[in-house]
Amino acid sequence: MNCNTINYSRHAFERMFERAIPPVVVERIIVQGDVVADYPDDRPYPSVLVLGFDQNRPIHLVLAQNLKTGACYVVTVYVPDPGLWDESFKQRRAP
Repeated sequence: MNCNTINYSRHAFERMFERAIPPVVVERIIVQGDVVADYPDDRPYPSVLVLGFDQNRPIHLVLAQNLKTGACYVVTVYVPDPGLWDESFKQRRAP
């Protein structure tokens, strides 16, 4: 994703700290990761779910973007639960 600036919510920083995910990894995932879901109706800005990897560890992040300014906002960051996601971590498993 192309971001003019990257801003982190307090929630995102807390989750990154809890999960030992440094900002450099998040920033790499923003640039190189795969968008696996779009949330165009999210407010105040549309957002996406992005999948990336830190070595072999899958990481999901929710990223919102102000389309007028290009500023991006990291909403949350987490390691997806393999019980809830398929082997690729791109599709939720059926309930």
